[in-house]
Amino acid sequence: MRIPSVLVSLVALGALAATPLAAEPKSRFKVGWSIYVGWMPWGYAADTGIVDRWAEKYGIAIEVTQFNDYIESINQYTAGAYDAVTLTNMDGLSIPAAGGVDTTAVIVGDFSAGNDAVILKDSTSLAEIAGRNVNLVEFSVSHYLLARALDSVGLSERDVRVINTADPDMAAAFQTRDVTAMVTWNPIVSEIAAMPGANLVFDSSDIPGEIIDLMVANTAVLADNPDFGKALAGIWYETAALMVADTPEGAAARAAMGAASGTDQAGYEAQLAATRLFADPAEAVAFTLSPDLGTTMDHIRTFLFDKGLLGAGAPSADVIGIELPGGAVMGDPANVKFRFDATYMQLAADGAL
Repeated sequence: MRIPSVLVSLVALGALAATPLAAEPKSRFKVGWSIYVGWMPWGYAADTGIVDRWAEKYGIAIEVTQFNDYIESINQYTAGAYDAVTLTNMDGLSIPAAGGVDTTAVIVGDFSAGNDAVILKDSTSLAEIAGRNVNLVEFSVSHYLLARALDSVGLSERDVRVINTADPDMAAAFQTRDVTAMVTWNPIVSEIAAMPGANLVFDSSDIPGEIIDLMVANTAVLADNPDFGKALAGIWYETAALMVADTPEGAAARAAMGAASGTDQAGYEAQLAATRLFADPAEAVAFTLSPDLGTTMDHIRTFLFDKGLLGAGAPSADVIGIELPGGAVMGDPANVKFRFDATYMQLAADGAL
């Protein structure tokens, strides 16, 4: 997860020429997901028959596909090849929404609560980052985390120099003399944190609720096929309840998800500990309805506009309308392309699926 292309704006522009999914009732749906602690339930649900069971309940078929390349999964969704995909709130706004694809967050699955971190070598104060080169994946949630971290100590990106670094190179780079500041995500954070001189000076638990992991769907497809949304909610909450259960079945599910993500049960549970997972639909609804969501999305859209990621020539951060639950729109109401809808999570909370 969390590996956006440095050509996000070009991806978005290219999507404008893509053929969108037809907005009409249908019976077969395609869902894409990629490896990350909060998205492993989708693969597990597909492997264990949970997806098929909920699809059959609503008389539909759902094909769930794992992508090894996170951005490719979003590109495929944006191009219309998939009906739904897992992504972060930031990438949902900067890629499909900025590319003109009206997108709805159906499931607010979790938010990062420590999985993303700023790491300094031989320094324990965040303020000591001033004047340093900072290695990170440019335009990723790591870049956003850096911006929020700098702001918390009265600094800005002008006070550091961002060095774009591929995530597979992070651990090796930190061991070199020249690299003294890094921003990355788990499991890389855990690996680097164990190295001599490494100090975590800011992480996503310092901005709770801002780096959000979602299951989104094409808005027109969802509107014409509400049973698809119901099935997605049913799949998520059945699987999430199982994975957090203190039972042999829950432990087995976590072990399977750990193995599928390249670690083991203990490693996966360590990542879960740094994740605020919404296994309870009522908690997900409360989070989505909170006014804090609007504040978060304002931070996100401001960051994306400052980086030129809301489309070429965007006049302001208001260029894309973001609809919050209840119908309030942030930005251009004539160009709403990103929406948060608590409908299906609420149905789960009400036991009405």
